[in-house]
Amino acid sequence: MSDELSSRVEASTHPLPGALAPAERERRTPEVTVVGGGLAGAEAALQAAALGVDVDLWEMRPQRNTPAHQGDRLAELVCSNSFGARQADRAGGLLKEEMRLLGSRVLAAAEAHALPAGGALAVDRDAFAQAVTAEVERHPRIRVHRAEVTALPEGPSVIATGPLTSAALAEAIAALTGRDQLFFFDALAPIVTLDSIDMTKAFRASRYGRGQEDEGDYINCPLDKPTYEAFVTALLEAERAPLRDFEEDTYFEGCLPVEVLAGRGAKALAFGPMRPVGLTDPHTGRRPYAVLQLRQDNVAGSLYNLVGFQTNLRWGEQERVLRMIPGLESAEFVRLGQMHRNTFLASPVLLEASLASRQRSDLFFAGQITGIEGYAGNAASGIVAGRNAARVAKGLPPLTLPRETMLGALCHYVTHCDPRQFQPMKANFGLLPPFDAPPRSKPERYKAYAARALTAMEAVAGAWEQDGKAR
Repeated sequence: MSDELSSRVEASTHPLPGALAPAERERRTPEVTVVGGGLAGAEAALQAAALGVDVDLWEMRPQRNTPAHQGDRLAELVCSNSFGARQADRAGGLLKEEMRLLGSRVLAAAEAHALPAGGALAVDRDAFAQAVTAEVERHPRIRVHRAEVTALPEGPSVIATGPLTSAALAEAIAALTGRDQLFFFDALAPIVTLDSIDMTKAFRASRYGRGQEDEGDYINCPLDKPTYEAFVTALLEAERAPLRDFEEDTYFEGCLPVEVLAGRGAKALAFGPMRPVGLTDPHTGRRPYAVLQLRQDNVAGSLYNLVGFQTNLRWGEQERVLRMIPGLESAEFVRLGQMHRNTFLASPVLLEASLASRQRSDLFFAGQITGIEGYAGNAASGIVAGRNAARVAKGLPPLTLPRETMLGALCHYVTHCDPRQFQPMKANFGLLPPFDAPPRSKPERYKAYAARALTAMEAVAGAWEQDGKAR
């Protein structure tokens, strides 16, 4: 880090924003405070700053680390390196198109550091995090503080502390909301080196031939029926890492540990992350009974992650069981899977669709703590929260996005669904209001949804361009 950048990063010992020394208060008064330097927090800070307000961004790492993070950079990816689909007629792709219209800086960084991944947007996690960190630190209106926040800040603020909100801050949030926090688990998938994969058994291909023309973007390890059944049996019998006393055995459906999914039925994996559809094994000329896919994890192409194979098995057990998969017999694991606690709000009770707290109108939440899932969804919620916090700082009311947009539908879902049935949610077309007379075919229906959403979001983007001019 250069001396210029270092001077912009304050290694603060203050316990919470606003508790600055008198001289510091005289020198600079922040207009928006953002707590949390992940995808949502970084996006929120950049969006608020773009609207002409000063921002104090607080990140507790490296003063206090988490079980999932490995470094101190902002926007560090701790699970998969994929942001999901690119195509606008896919729910995740539509969300990205909307983010692009709203000027997402996180999406711009992801696209600048993309890796081959067929129709998905996968990134080099190190280069991506470095790019976001540099942009935040260089911004003339953002000051980064490296300290744990233990109380809710005063004034217009965004809480984007993610799945590992510290206990002290969680208690402060609970004191405001009067609601207990809910818990589930995110799981990290293992990563192996490319050189350790036996390509005499594995093969490169994307489903249905998508991806690069010369060879597919994924490495596939095929399993016949006896091998698959033996693998599932070993997976179910393997020893799992014990949960801590305060953690409940509850999982988010979109990120189930592979051993939990396998326990739902003998063919659960073959119809889930190991489905072989769209793939032909060139070694046999036939479709495998099941297949494990691996996706490139860095620019050099030397590391690959096991797609959909997040797990809570003990590390020794992981290596033993996963090496039963053809092609991974001698795999070198550079990261093994693990589980970590994820905290999220009872958003249908606590938040408005603008992501403002119902108890405090100048306090906004963004990211996984709201129940919005997925990297793109996390960053997109930061756009909403950051811009709305900036509007409040300027004396303007917060805005709610149209439900016809994917981002608006996500925000509406997490703040309006039945609290008794609430679970975190990723972008999907089922969240959008239906047409009175929808096209009959699913592809045409999705295209119609996307066209309607982008038209609505273009109008929003045009109106939000005026936010930076309002004082």
